[in-house]
Amino acid sequence: MAGKGIWTALLLVMVTGCTPAGPQSMNAPVRTTGDGGIPKNETISLDDDQHAAIANLDPALLAAMRKAAVDAKAAGVELRVTSGWRSAEYQQRLLDEAVELYRSEEEARRWVHPPDKSAHVTGKAIDIGPTNADDWLIQHGADYGLCQAYANEMWHFELLTTPGGQCPQPQSVA
Repeated sequence: MAGKGIWTALLLVMVTGCTPAGPQSMNAPVRTTGDGGIPKNETISLDDDQHAAIANLDPALLAAMRKAAVDAKAAGVELRVTSGWRSAEYQQRLLDEAVELYRSEEEARRWVHPPDKSAHVTGKAIDIGPTNADDWLIQHGADYGLCQAYANEMWHFELLTTPGGQCPQPQSVA
């Protein structure tokens, strides 16, 4: 009868969105191991569902990015992920490093939001590279609802319009 407990737990998760350990937000991403960090100067594929940076993205954002990646590839452009979902702790480390680099919290916040303001922490933002991929997404992203969110970050995209809609002007400061 030990298997009965597993089925009860699975049913609990499916019906209520709760695990035996407690409730989960229905909008919370499924957590995987890791803080979402991608080593500097490296990228990962949008298909790498085992990496926390991809696995914890908002499903609508991930679906839009994957559709865009298929069309970009047909045009000879490969979309690679330089950053996706990030844990709050990782986001805070990035901000702390930026403060140290720029020697000013104000300047650092032009490039890195605190965890409570970062769309990466909620899984609703993705950074793409290389530059030709960013250019392609800036030109074609609205077809998928994807828009460049910040004028100073050509690599940062969020779902900011409906597919085929018009993107808002990128914000001047992150």
